[in-house]
Amino acid sequence: MFRNIGSTEIIVIAVIIILLFGGKKIPELMRGIGQAIKEFRRASKEK
Repeated sequence: MFRNIGSTEIIVIAVIIILLFGGKKIPELMRGIGQAIKEFRRASKEK
């Protein structure tokens, strides 16, 4: 699905994310995503 994504597309996506969320909110957003992934992995191991 995403096999043909190059560096230019990644840069464009990053710029769009910075414009949408602002530079100050990005670390908070990444931290939240990391915690969600960690919680998901922990829950999947408990099964």
